[in-house]
Amino acid sequence: MAASSGPAGVGGAGPSGFAFDSGLEIKTRSVEQTLLPLVSQITTLINHKDNTKKSDKTLQAIQRVGQAVNLAVGRFVKVGEAIANENWDLKEEINVACIEAKQAGETIAALTDISSLNHTESDGQITIFTDKTGVIKAARLLLSSVTKVLLLADRVVIKQIITSRNKVLATMERLEKVNSFQEFVQIFSQFGNEMVEFAHLTGDRQNDLKDEKKKAKMAAARAVLEKCTMMLLTASKTCLRHPNCESAHKNKEGVFERMKVALDKVIEIVTDCKPSGETDISSVSIFTGIKELKMNIEALRENLYFQSKENLSATLEVILERTEDFTDSAYTSHEHRERILELSTQTRLELQQLISVWIQTQSKKTQSIAEELELTVLKFSHSLNELKKELHSTATQLAADLLKYHADHVVLKALKLTGVEGNLEGLAEYACKLSEQKEQLVEICRLLRHISGTEPLEITCMHAEETFQVTGQQIISAAETLTLHPSSKIAKENLDVFCEAWESQIGDMSTLLREINDVFEGRRGEKYGYLSLPKPMKNNANLKSLKPDKLDSEEQAKIAKLGLKLGLLTSDANCEIKKWEDQENEIVRNGRNMSSMAYSLYLFTRGEGPLKTSQDLIHQLEVFAEEGLKLASSVQVFSKQLKDDDKLMLLLEINKLIPLCHQLQTITKTPLQNQVFLKIDKCIIKTRSMMAILVQLLSLCYKLLRKLQMENNRWVSVTNKDSVDGKT
Repeated sequence: MAASSGPAGVGGAGPSGFAFDSGLEIKTRSVEQTLLPLVSQITTLINHKDNTKKSDKTLQAIQRVGQAVNLAVGRFVKVGEAIANENWDLKEEINVACIEAKQAGETIAALTDISSLNHTESDGQITIFTDKTGVIKAARLLLSSVTKVLLLADRVVIKQIITSRNKVLATMERLEKVNSFQEFVQIFSQFGNEMVEFAHLTGDRQNDLKDEKKKAKMAAARAVLEKCTMMLLTASKTCLRHPNCESAHKNKEGVFERMKVALDKVIEIVTDCKPSGETDISSVSIFTGIKELKMNIEALRENLYFQSKENLSATLEVILERTEDFTDSAYTSHEHRERILELSTQTRLELQQLISVWIQTQSKKTQSIAEELELTVLKFSHSLNELKKELHSTATQLAADLLKYHADHVVLKALKLTGVEGNLEGLAEYACKLSEQKEQLVEICRLLRHISGTEPLEITCMHAEETFQVTGQQIISAAETLTLHPSSKIAKENLDVFCEAWESQIGDMSTLLREINDVFEGRRGEKYGYLSLPKPMKNNANLKSLKPDKLDSEEQAKIAKLGLKLGLLTSDANCEIKKWEDQENEIVRNGRNMSSMAYSLYLFTRGEGPLKTSQDLIHQLEVFAEEGLKLASSVQVFSKQLKDDDKLMLLLEINKLIPLCHQLQTITKTPLQNQVFLKIDKCIIKTRSMMAILVQLLSLCYKLLRKLQMENNRWVSVTNKDSVDGKT
């Protein structure tokens, strides 16, 4: 499941009042992202040259940008005022910032209005501005006021999340103390609504986070809350049915405790308050240590006094000490263990040789010594790479073998059987086997964390480790309850829920392993999204969730008509892509990804292809919108190489694409119960519009790139000719 989606089961429609607040945040973000690039274009244009003269066409384009800025500011101000009316404590500050933004927008529109520039010169050109300083001041004021509104709106969102968390905690306390089924049902219904609201708020916040590490932590915490909501339901019902059963109470207490920790973790992330004593996970990762050590070693080429030899030796020893997690593991093969020890020794010797040459270089500074230092740096880096490869091979092979061995879930099936039979001896035997399996999986998670390669994947490994550790104990307590009460349907259902959570985490481990391999091998293809967000579990029918409904035949026919144009646009995009000589160009890459996804959407409209349900389609559209924003970013980078007229022409096309991307994101996140067809209809129309712009952008970028290359070649040719003439 993609990171942009809320956890399944707690991501349904919330109360109407909440939906308004969530919509405000989405609108604010969308308008902000549309507005700031436009302001950037104006400041770029007016700061280029003092005496620049522009054609009528350029001035008209500048006027359109100025008007677009003013319109975007108007929408932004309306959203800001709506937020102010909902939050009286910040109303005055927000309103002042909105007034400033509105004034700045109107000033920019007036100063870029070519109707006020009626003095045409003899050469048919018009001076770009009569008051360039005024535009610069207005642009700066606009950026300042927009920033103020966004910061204040951010405080509102954080306050909403904290308030929502407090409501959830208060209701949880009531659920812990409940003594009757009737009272439990009433309170749990309220709890479900509050969790839906909390999921919406935290889901929007997760999408807004720029820090991938924080985003992964948020995804992990939300995943815990999603799964535990179902566990809380069955564990509480089991306790009410069997109030004197110690294992049932232990099972329930474990769920409540884990949810409280996850709720606190969410608040830590949104308020950016790190608890004292929390260690940085980068300090426990071998790959992170190797990466930092290589950077320090390579820095010696530029500065011989950048590091002390003691620091380099100490850093390597810390890394080699952590490799003991691999060599001490009972699951590491003899061959892998010997190879890791051999490479560790070799790396240590290579560093000693490097330090020796380094010390000589500091005193002698001859050409031969410098070359010898370069050689020892290369040798040491090679040794580190070999050690890294061996650790990766060891961990991934162990993980693959273990996941394959436990894929049939024999132990879980046996525990369920012993439970319904009331077999206490069998329970003890299989509980012991599950504990062994849990320890194996926990150790594999620790090894994978060392070689994961990125901080978000490290966090996912830690989340998996914690899930196996906690869920393993809870399965045993749930199985014990069922064994003591073999005829209890609720105890059986409770055990099923915990077993499903275990099976789901095993499945996520396979995806985690694939992502780790992709990072190691340098493959950066389709973004999988955070693994912490789980797939819906079978028993989630009790919660409000969006079911992956298929369209009926009539709706499918209507969708098929919409898809015809999309298929043609995909072909057009592919034709444009084939023109490019550099197929690894970022613009081509983004365009190819969008075209590929659009083709999958086209196949869906025909009832074919990999997308089987409306839920699959919505997920694909979320990724498609993200790719569109990446394309806009790549084109903006390319535009910096162009002259003003060409640059403006390209930026105007980008400003058509960016709002469509945000609109598509908003539609995919908007719950439309019983209106799946309407939602798909809107999404495909937006996708068609985006593909039409993609075709235009690919064609325009290709032409401008060729033009740029020809100009560069002409300049090189002239330079070479001048050089030859000079020599003559």
